[in-house]
Amino acid sequence: MGARIGSVIDDSRLPELSNDEISRYSRHLLLPEIGMEGQRRLRAAKVLIVGTGGLGAPLALYLAAAGVGTLGIVDFDFVEASNLQRQIIHGVRDIDRPKVASARDRIKGINPDVNVVEHMTRLSSGNALEIMRGYDVVADGTDNYPTRYLVNDACVLLGIPNVYGSIFQFEGQASVFYAKEGPCYRCLYPAPPPPGLVPSCAEGGVMGVLPGVVGTIQAGEVIKLITGGDGGLVGRLLLFDAWRMKFRELRLEKDPVCPICGENRSIHELVDYEQFCGLRPAQGEAPVESLTALELKARLDAGDAIQIIDIREPHERAIAAFPGAKPIPLGQMARRIDEFDQDIDAVFLCKIGQRSIFAIRALREAGYKGRLLNLQDGVNAWARDIDRGMPQY
Repeated sequence: MGARIGSVIDDSRLPELSNDEISRYSRHLLLPEIGMEGQRRLRAAKVLIVGTGGLGAPLALYLAAAGVGTLGIVDFDFVEASNLQRQIIHGVRDIDRPKVASARDRIKGINPDVNVVEHMTRLSSGNALEIMRGYDVVADGTDNYPTRYLVNDACVLLGIPNVYGSIFQFEGQASVFYAKEGPCYRCLYPAPPPPGLVPSCAEGGVMGVLPGVVGTIQAGEVIKLITGGDGGLVGRLLLFDAWRMKFRELRLEKDPVCPICGENRSIHELVDYEQFCGLRPAQGEAPVESLTALELKARLDAGDAIQIIDIREPHERAIAAFPGAKPIPLGQMARRIDEFDQDIDAVFLCKIGQRSIFAIRALREAGYKGRLLNLQDGVNAWARDIDRGMPQY
């Protein structure tokens, strides 16, 4: 069981509940662990949800239903058809709408009394502290390492608890990183994985119900932080495998040499998280040359000699095969270097043009001297701009 850490809400500013609110939240009021005081704390609370995707959807829906007074939502993206398999806060009619607008309408449809604050922007080192300041809890629903480290560091600097969740394929994680009471995200993951080692959900896939489970766990943790409930996930990492239907738990300890929450911290301000996670080329490293689908089509029509290398795995190529491409999965790239003709341009492709960049860098590191090109935006760009009969996924 997690330790009781008390409510993050200042009880001096608790509002009274109307008769309508007492009726609406009666099932909460009947719970002695929440009761009138806990519901008043929920009404007073301000929670920021970073991302309104798979995790942000159940977070926003359940926190709105629970009566959280103010919900801030941060997202710069627009709703796509591929989101609807798991992002249940959006619907078909919302395709091409800003996610924050779609989420706002759905939140208001559940509970019109919730104050929704929209932040339609990409969270960055330049705006994170300004956006997050004034919220009682931050719930991290992001899907990339730079933003996770950014959210963590901003929460530590502001003294705000960070309710963390992550998902990939069939597995999810959840914890509460609250430097005042326990470890932070950097205590668990001092350094990010090498670029390209862990693909995003857009590249690796995710079981549709998984974010519903993990996001709902996060929502429960937010409610406990607000109402002062014990048994929370501070100092604990919950692991969930939806395919095998198993939960596991790891104890987390505060790292005394953590650079941001340790005894002699070295990080006192937000940094460049793209660079920290190795997503920017190293100093002196040649940039990866790319070409668009239209440019590749023009070269093929002109009869240019080109090697087209498809780095996707077999199950992914079965979704949308690329004509004339040689399949060499990313993990086999360096050891199959002898299969390339270094006198002929080689074009690398994947789903969205990200993993193929890492394939090119791997070949360079292995000593390949020929010209290497990346298909910008990958197979999806070819389906969008050249072959409309090919599915985008």
